[in-house]
Amino acid sequence: MIRRARTLSVLLILLGGALALISSTQTWLSVTLAQGGDEPLAVPGAEAVAMLAPLSLAALALGLALSIVGTVLRYVFGVLALAIGVTVVVASLRIAVEVPVGAVAAAVTTATGLSGDATIARLVATITETPWPAVTVGAGALVIVGGVFTLATAHRWRGAGRRYRTDAGTTGPGARPHDAIDSWDDLSRGDDPTAR
Repeated sequence: MIRRARTLSVLLILLGGALALISSTQTWLSVTLAQGGDEPLAVPGAEAVAMLAPLSLAALALGLALSIVGTVLRYVFGVLALAIGVTVVVASLRIAVEVPVGAVAAAVTTATGLSGDATIARLVATITETPWPAVTVGAGALVIVGGVFTLATAHRWRGAGRRYRTDAGTTGPGARPHDAIDSWDDLSRGDDPTAR
């Protein structure tokens, strides 16, 4: 169960981060302007929520690093996962519920050259929402659950294993049995391993 706890925590955070990253590239909102053609403007998630892509990448990196860190950093990463997840949920939920005009401001400014909240509010005729903001709320929730699960179970996880350690106690002579590779290394240095 302990090995599964680590795996489940890492997978939840990675899945949430990957889903949020994919969502940041998808169209969240479609904007029709009062004057300026019938073709709606597509607003991707990265424009609607500017911090979505960086937070998604941070969740992915955190999930990968969580699989090899020690006990103290597990708790730090659990808290960071919670913070990232909550931020993604709040920002995405705001778009999903309110559909603020500010979320489309960059796209409207790029298309028209006009800026300012009042001006953009007058230019926008309709804003149509896609399912991606709701999907991103779910992605942020996965990161939150992964963070909570990490905090709840991190004290029972086993160590990362010998290959990730850098302390002198595990890499010095006598730390492990002498094997065939060590014998070849001895020959390279001019020592005869058969003379022992």
